[in-house]
Amino acid sequence: MSALAPPPVPLPPLRPEPPTGGPPKKRRANESISTWRWTDRVGYVLMWAAGLLVVAIGFGIVGYMAFRGVQYLRPELVFGHPQADLDQSKSGGFLDPLLGTVLLTLIGIVIATPLAVAAATWIVEYGRPLWLARIVDSGIEIIAGTPDIVIALFGLVLFQQGIFGWMSFTAEDGAVFGRSFLTAGAMMSLIALPMVFASTREGLQAVPGHVREASYALGKTRAATIRRVLLPSVRANISTGAALGMGRIAGDTAIVVVLLGASLRLDPEGSVPGLDVLKGTGGTLTSYVYNNSPAGEGNAPEKAYAAAFVLLLIVIFLNFSVDLIARRGGRRTGLDTSRLGAR
Repeated sequence: MSALAPPPVPLPPLRPEPPTGGPPKKRRANESISTWRWTDRVGYVLMWAAGLLVVAIGFGIVGYMAFRGVQYLRPELVFGHPQADLDQSKSGGFLDPLLGTVLLTLIGIVIATPLAVAAATWIVEYGRPLWLARIVDSGIEIIAGTPDIVIALFGLVLFQQGIFGWMSFTAEDGAVFGRSFLTAGAMMSLIALPMVFASTREGLQAVPGHVREASYALGKTRAATIRRVLLPSVRANISTGAALGMGRIAGDTAIVVVLLGASLRLDPEGSVPGLDVLKGTGGTLTSYVYNNSPAGEGNAPEKAYAAAFVLLLIVIFLNFSVDLIARRGGRRTGLDTSRLGAR
């Protein structure tokens, strides 16, 4: 009778099997600031101090203007027209400057948005010839860094030419006034254009390449891909840039003083309804605040605080709109657009 063969010895697995509980989690090393070098600790404290200082300054400005604004803000100021009177209690409200702010902001952003979107789309999707794309990009950067007063003076010289006489008042001898909502809005668009351009360009650059390839595979041309795929996907970026640009326009003063006249009331020009206001002069909340501050001629600080508080509410609303638009756009498209709000 033959001896039984020994049972086979199981071979060890080629790869060690992971534990049933899954791969071990990496533990974050407990790092204490006390182990840092003293230079790093000083830098860390200074960064915290700088952040807290910026927050304190922001809350201080908003809190002070809210306290003084609510103290003097009344419904008759918001819905009353300004009146020329030495007695400040009878000089009316700031309805005309408020309407001027809204009108000028709309004109500026309506002009800036299509130009900025078209320029950003051409640079990202075409960019040929390369030398022309670099010139356009550099030109927009120059506009972004140009002081507002320089833009205002350039606009005044430009729009006083006879070819632009239809945009403002023209005297009987052919002299062009050059000041109106149309001319001021055209120059205001240069302030908002770099923001819309930057937001749109970053949004287009963030769109994955396979999105374009899938559109081309379906037989779409480049133009159709831009119109039906790319631009709808960066709609939130465009809205973000437009909201930031509107905040810049609403807070500008130099262009208002030089190209709009900075008057208290709207002064229409012409007989065509609607167009007469666009060709006329007026003012905004920024010019109203300056004129009624102790530094201006109105010497009505109470009304200046009330108007400044309303202007601050408009700017805060636009800033919150930027963040809301960016967050909703990021959730809908899957792209990270929230970082554009900091531009």
